[in-house]
Amino acid sequence: MTSVAGPVAGLVVVDKPAGMTSHDVVARVRRLAGTRKVGHAGTLDPMATGVLLVGVNRATRLLGHLMLTEKAYDATIRLGASTSTDDAEGETLATASVRHLTEDDVRSAAGRFVGELEQRPSAVSAIKVDGRRAHARVRAGEQVELPARPVTIHELLVTDVRQGDGTVDVDLSLRCSSGTYVRAIARDLGEALGVGGHLTRLRRTAVGPFVLTEARTLTELEGAFELLDISDVARRCFASYSLGVEQAQHVRYGRALDVRFDTPGPVAVFDDAGTFLALYEQRGNAAAPVAVFV
Repeated sequence: MTSVAGPVAGLVVVDKPAGMTSHDVVARVRRLAGTRKVGHAGTLDPMATGVLLVGVNRATRLLGHLMLTEKAYDATIRLGASTSTDDAEGETLATASVRHLTEDDVRSAAGRFVGELEQRPSAVSAIKVDGRRAHARVRAGEQVELPARPVTIHELLVTDVRQGDGTVDVDLSLRCSSGTYVRAIARDLGEALGVGGHLTRLRRTAVGPFVLTEARTLTELEGAFELLDISDVARRCFASYSLGVEQAQHVRYGRALDVRFDTPGPVAVFDDAGTFLALYEQRGNAAAPVAVFV
């Protein structure tokens, strides 16, 4: 951890509260960090809570390169009603009786969502359609039908099934690929059971290697604002490669390196003092810069 007293670059793992947008969190971190160079990776809806990665200064450029292909969530799905947004913030579109549903029915249907799927995102999403966010088009009264896209649900565990007053609430934990919409899972589970469904609770518990236990609330950050140093973040997210003095100087000028990496994809390169310099990737017999951070 690094205490901020100057233009330090790093990552803040925030435990986002309900009722705030991801941009609201960025605004708070800008004030705490004393810089406008703040960005986030992996938007959370206002109703959602949990892990939100926020980059400060040079680390904002790293966010787009992080290999954060897997996310984890705890969620609650309400069966028996479908909504305009596929979550509790939308208008109820239809209701159906759930008295016939058994716990085995729910668990069996949920199990069919594990694996590689073609998922149709919720129309109220941040996906751009002809340069404009889908949710903005929906709020303007347009009918938006987004095409299905491939996602992977690595694991989906139903942890509780509760009968309510005309509804059934299903608690679950899941691990999925980046780009998966849990709201869409709620909608599709309800459709599979013929009763409709929507999301009522969402808490992100992990993004890549960053987990909820290391996340800090905004109140905690107000008391002591600390960053994960950019060099530590790079080591956690990428394969690492140490350079000699002459090679490190080449990196500072953005030159190719006469090295061969053992792993595919971007590799974080460091100088002999352990300072993160850049991301490089293998291109033929040489390694070429993807992004230089010094």
